[in-house]
Amino acid sequence: MENIKIFTQLISTELHLPEHGVENTLKLLDEGCTIPFISRYRKERTGGLDEVQITAISDRSERLKEIAKRKETILKTIDEQQKLTPDLKKRISDCWDLTTLEDIYLPYKPKRRTRAQVAREQGLEPLATILLMQREPNPERAAQRFVRGDVSDIATALRGAQDIIAEQVSEDEHSRNQVRSAFRREAFIESKVIKAKKDTDEAQKYSDYFEWEEPLKRCSSHRLLAMRRGESEGILRVSLTIDDEEAVSRLLRNYVRGQGGCQRLVAEAVEDGYKRLLLPSIETEFANLSKERADKEAIKVFSENLRQLLLSAPLGQKRVMGIDPGFRTGCKVVCLDAQGNLLHHEAIFPHPPVNHRMQATVHLQEMLKKFQIEAIAIGNGTASRETKDFVTESLTESAPAVYVVSEDGASVYSASKVARDEFPDEDVTVRGAVSIGRRLMDPLAELVKIDPKSIGVGQYQHDVDQTQLKHSLDQTVESCVNMVGVNLNTASQHLLTYISGLGPTLAQNIVNYRKENGAFTSRAQLKKVPRLGPAAYQQCAGFLRIPDAKNPLDNSAVHPESYAVVEQMAKDCHCTVSDLINKKELREKIDIQRYVTKEIGLPTLTDIMKELEKPGRDPREQIEEFEFDASVQTVEDLREGMELPGIVTNITNFGAFVDIGVHQDGLVHVSQMADRYVSDPTQVVHLHQHVRVRVIDIDLRRNRISLSMKGMK
Repeated sequence: MENIKIFTQLISTELHLPEHGVENTLKLLDEGCTIPFISRYRKERTGGLDEVQITAISDRSERLKEIAKRKETILKTIDEQQKLTPDLKKRISDCWDLTTLEDIYLPYKPKRRTRAQVAREQGLEPLATILLMQREPNPERAAQRFVRGDVSDIATALRGAQDIIAEQVSEDEHSRNQVRSAFRREAFIESKVIKAKKDTDEAQKYSDYFEWEEPLKRCSSHRLLAMRRGESEGILRVSLTIDDEEAVSRLLRNYVRGQGGCQRLVAEAVEDGYKRLLLPSIETEFANLSKERADKEAIKVFSENLRQLLLSAPLGQKRVMGIDPGFRTGCKVVCLDAQGNLLHHEAIFPHPPVNHRMQATVHLQEMLKKFQIEAIAIGNGTASRETKDFVTESLTESAPAVYVVSEDGASVYSASKVARDEFPDEDVTVRGAVSIGRRLMDPLAELVKIDPKSIGVGQYQHDVDQTQLKHSLDQTVESCVNMVGVNLNTASQHLLTYISGLGPTLAQNIVNYRKENGAFTSRAQLKKVPRLGPAAYQQCAGFLRIPDAKNPLDNSAVHPESYAVVEQMAKDCHCTVSDLINKKELREKIDIQRYVTKEIGLPTLTDIMKELEKPGRDPREQIEEFEFDASVQTVEDLREGMELPGIVTNITNFGAFVDIGVHQDGLVHVSQMADRYVSDPTQVVHLHQHVRVRVIDIDLRRNRISLSMKGMK
């Protein structure tokens, strides 16, 4: 890879990581290795860098590649103008900061026909130089010499010269950096409501920002994104401001020396250049930079929430009843076998307006018995509380456990091509209920079928940079799938797509091979899958599991390239690999130092020993049952001071939303999360955590509930 030494130094310095690890990571990425594979199986080469660090190296490398391409374009453009001096070429070649690079390029950048360009075409550049030198006692007399052609009089000549000076000021690196420094230090963001929209219903959600002002550097990402959304909806007017008089005064000190006619004209040009050209340019730059920072923070929160959701505790392979609750249209009920296959579906109507409660109870009990249901999953949408109460009342003492499951995105899945392919003969309501049931069994396997933006664990996801959001969320999904690993014989094509080294085509080829040849009995069989070559096999094999395989290592995270060392360990202990896995006393006899080679070091050997202890272990937590407070059903039932159980449904950088069973989530603001200062809500709570909260405010007009976790256990 070109520039690898430069990239290594830049990334190492920026991320405070050792150069050796950064360089080897860049080489591995360039060889086509995936981030999960590098972090799990190439620790010797990276120096033990984790997935977060490797992701940061990868992202920064892509950014530097973009800058390298931009430099090529800039050098070519300036060279074509025959203005590329050796010093300028070196300056551009050595620059790896995009803002500085664009400042260097600005005077050479092809422009639309500006006022300054027109003045240059009229031959007024020498007059601008005379004014800037500030030695001419009578600028009007000097301007007389330039009155010709389109320059009809002295005033026109002087205005044209001032336009040239104004543009030079706006393109000067030092001037731009001066104004940037002012924005960095003192810029304020102001938000005002557009008067015509103030009393409209849609404006009320932005009422906090009708008259708002704060330092830009203190503006949190959620406030900035809220203001920008209000601006895009035509409700707010948002601007960035600095002390213009002070900024102009600083610029004048750079350009004006002494007093006189030339000095006055130059001062006017400097002020015009600042207000007309420089200020709007830097204001736009800082608006974009602040938006990028806010996007980055929002995407980070969204990605972390998605990670927690994907790694939610699975129930496992049980026979499950999935219920998509509803009032008028009834509750759609599906019964699934332990592999998630649809066995039966029907609708029951226990709620108003139909109110066939007795009939619904009989049907429910019949289904539970006939299909030997072991657990019940109820969607958390409309009629969820009422349906859970009905189901609980209908069950006998030995009935299965009941769980409330997030149904965010289930409707998106039910109308998707993936769902149509899975259930071509069923309607969207059946597919949605199946999704709810399967989410209880294995949230990860089901949620990967849905566009992450539709899962409902982010804020302002439609306002942030969509390319960056998709990139981050895809990385998160890939990371989670590979962390857990998948069953090679039951995984869907969609789930296999996210396995390291595969992708849609190879995933489909694996599914097709399974259909034609039956279940895989060894990882080595993957080599027979069409188009799955040695490189793809190396990347994917360690993340695919085969329960009950002849070789027990095929159901572990031990990579096939390390099988030989495990077999040698077993040979040295005079036992089988299965014995090593099953007998702790045998593993304790192994001195892993004896097995260190050039290819396999202590990090890999340590990982192997952990895997032999619990092969194929699932890193996810155990699932827990939950009950809302039975005395609280609606917002009207709430009273300040009430202490209630709740489930964390979403986390933002300003707090956490908690479902307390009243069809409207309450907000635990970051200041109410603990009896100490909290800067990051994810350090206190995680998605779907069961918590206790206290009601501190109820705003029925804006449909807002404020909660506190202070002093709660």
